Amino acid sequence: MERTRRHVVVVGGGIAGLAAAWYLRQEDDGLTVTVLEGASRVGGKLHATPIAGIQVDEGAEAMLARRPEGKELARMVGLGDELVHPAPVGASILSRGALRSMPKGQVMGVPADIAELARSGILSPGGLARVPLDQILPATLITSDVSVAAYIRARVGGEVLDRMVEPLLGGVYAGRAETLSLDATMPAIATAARTERSLLRAARAITEKAPKDAGPVFTTLKGGMGALPPAVAAASGAEIRTGVMVRELRRTSDGWSLVAGPARAPETIEADAVIIATPAPAAGRLLAGEVPKAAAELSRIEYASMAIVTLAYPRAAFPEQPAGSGYLVPPVEGRTVKAATFSTVKWPHLAEADPAVLVLRCSIGRLGEEAVLQRDDAELVALAMAEMAEVMGVRGLPLQSRVTRWGGALPQYEVGHLDRVARIRAAVAVQPGLAVCGAAYDGLGIPACVSTARTAAATILSHLKEERGGEWRKDQPAAGTR
Repeated sequence: MERTRRHVVVVGGGIAGLAAAWYLRQEDDGLTVTVLEGASRVGGKLHATPIAGIQVDEGAEAMLARRPEGKELARMVGLGDELVHPAPVGASILSRGALRSMPKGQVMGVPADIAELARSGILSPGGLARVPLDQILPATLITSDVSVAAYIRARVGGEVLDRMVEPLLGGVYAGRAETLSLDATMPAIATAARTERSLLRAARAITEKAPKDAGPVFTTLKGGMGALPPAVAAASGAEIRTGVMVRELRRTSDGWSLVAGPARAPETIEADAVIIATPAPAAGRLLAGEVPKAAAELSRIEYASMAIVTLAYPRAAFPEQPAGSGYLVPPVEGRTVKAATFSTVKWPHLAEADPAVLVLRCSIGRLGEEAVLQRDDAELVALAMAEMAEVMGVRGLPLQSRVTRWGGALPQYEVGHLDRVARIRAAVAVQPGLAVCGAAYDGLGIPACVSTARTAAATILSHLKEERGGEWRKDQPAAGTR
């Protein structure tokens, strides 16, 4: 029997795909929306589980509070009262053998205040002496996208790059400044680089323009960011199907045909429109037949892998309470752990769950460090424990440990990324009823992913509206599943 509702299929059940489904249904509750996710659960890298009785995220633990899309989505799906902010404690950088407080007045590691930078002790005397030369050096002309490393090193020297910018970028992308795009990863700095001769002056102007009462930079949910995907899925009213891997996408005379499931028992799903919300490699494979130009560009987006080792210690195992929310480690330090977050210090609501337990997360793995991730779980836990013993003086064994591996999880925004994304979108736009969204395009954070989802949903809704001559007609027959 033929259905009377238009059918949109979203491929990928991460936060971008789920948000796209939610936006589609908000704008037209007459749509049938199906989300197909190959894994056994939705949410992608947003997932929280208990450790030592405390619900702690296994993937992303927070989202930007100063960008509205993520918070707004949480509120609209009924989680507004669950939003909480971190404790007002600072972070550190492990540099030159010691934990040193992150200097105030910096933009993604670019210093705006030389005095603050000097007080931090992060740089050597020689490295610090190099920084003010930025103010007298000739302009570094930027006429097209360049790597972060090329521009930062030219202006303020190698130590700022190695000991401040690299660990901050590594915390977001698990990548390398030598290949990451200045335009895509540090847009405010890139804009200033085209107008200001001095990088220090540009960073100072950026910090001075920032609102003084903007509030906390980050926010999370009491149940962890892992609570967001199931709430969005439920609120969307979409049909959510997990364990369904889509293998083919083909254009038909009146829409799209998707082939899912194993080759021995394929399932064909017909749709009036499709949103691809998978990582770039999977999106490229699906688009190879119908949009080869987009597929070729997507295949060139490299991904980094990482692991998060979560340790729950008795609070008494620490000689003293950690003074901050955690620390970052510059690659030049040569350490396996690239960052440590003291979760129950950073997030007071976690500490309230059991004040006698201190939970921390150690991040391991950068682009090009896949070999360390080939070690088994026990070895990664041992590495994280050794790090805590050496740096924090922790004594004894943890109450519980957990290793979460994120293989090929973080897209690398390499030089030319923005142009690549523009070419992908231009190629996809030629195909009516097709859109893409996710972390591979405009940002890795939750708000950025939600923004791409909203744009993709708007594209599909506009297409369906045009097909109906500018009017929504919910009695028009739609394709279904056979």
